Amino acid sequence: MHKPSPDQPNFQNVQYQFAAHIRNPQENAAPEGIEDRRMAIYRDLFFNNVEGFLAGNFPVLKLISSEQYWLRLARDFFDKHRCHTPYFLEIGQEFIEYVADEREPSIEDPAFLQELIHYEWVELALDASTVELPLQDVDANGDLLTGHPVQSPLAWLLSYQFPVHCIRLDYQPEAPLEAPTFLIAYRNREDEVNFMEVNSVTARLLYLLSEDEGLSGADALKAIADEMQHPDPQQVIDGGLQTMEHLRSKGILLGTNIKSNAAVG
Repeated sequence: MHKPSPDQPNFQNVQYQFAAHIRNPQENAAPEGIEDRRMAIYRDLFFNNVEGFLAGNFPVLKLISSEQYWLRLARDFFDKHRCHTPYFLEIGQEFIEYVADEREPSIEDPAFLQELIHYEWVELALDASTVELPLQDVDANGDLLTGHPVQSPLAWLLSYQFPVHCIRLDYQPEAPLEAPTFLIAYRNREDEVNFMEVNSVTARLLYLLSEDEGLSGADALKAIADEMQHPDPQQVIDGGLQTMEHLRSKGILLGTNIKSNAAVG
């Protein structure tokens, strides 16, 4: 933040003092000549707005936190972070960046803090996304084995070391699990955001398909069977097809790429 300077016009110095006091009234005095009752209105208005948006973005974190910890976290963000966007909907992402890159960790921080706030942010990010589905390039009823299954851009594969979707007042793990937790966050046809926990095989399948737009569902599943050294690859293919059909019914897979279908034909 800019600081008052004798080389600047007085009104700018007053503005800087005003802003500094609003951000952290404990450490920065208010400009002279302004009644404290009036300053209190601005102090409460600005901070309560930001705290309210943080509470809306991260309700689980607020729920499991003591009031003292939560307000200190919100105040710290409000005081020290400089947002790069004027949009309130993007405050959650700014908060994530602040916690990850700028804030000094506290001994009171839960071990899963960064993963939990990312998980909570995803719901709002998907809900507010303006991304359009590429339906003109997709055969909704295409063969998921012979064609290339297309994942919805509104379906995100997530991986966490902590089971963030299970965290609540009476469950706050102190150490990560032995294996990652894989989740798919997706916005369905009714524009509802949902989460689905999947196993490592399904996560690997989606990853392979996202890495190669020419890969068929069958070839992806064969590759997984080889990686697993499975004695019966056809069993992996059959199970994988059921999984893909389920993902298609949820709108996570949209169908198959029309170009890949033409290539097969």
